[in-house]
Amino acid sequence: MNRNKEVLIGFVVGIIANTIGVLLYILLFSDLGILETYQAAVEQGYVGSLLALGAILNLIAFFAFLKIRRDYRARGVLMATVLTALIILFYKLS
Repeated sequence: MNRNKEVLIGFVVGIIANTIGVLLYILLFSDLGILETYQAAVEQGYVGSLLALGAILNLIAFFAFLKIRRDYRARGVLMATVLTALIILFYKLS
């Protein structure tokens, strides 16, 4: 049961890191607000790219968990990254 909790914590950290990464990218590099940037990304078909750029923070979280020997949390971050990749694939195919 403890392993599942550790994987869940890593998954939540991965989702939060991805969300923060997307928001940071929008705030640093976009002249528009958050909602306007998201709407423009949907209209122009760049939502997948936006999510991929946000997933860079998952890389940091993943290696941080490996460094402190929290392998199951790193596994959860990896699962969040795979979920992000599947969402990107969905946006690219639709």
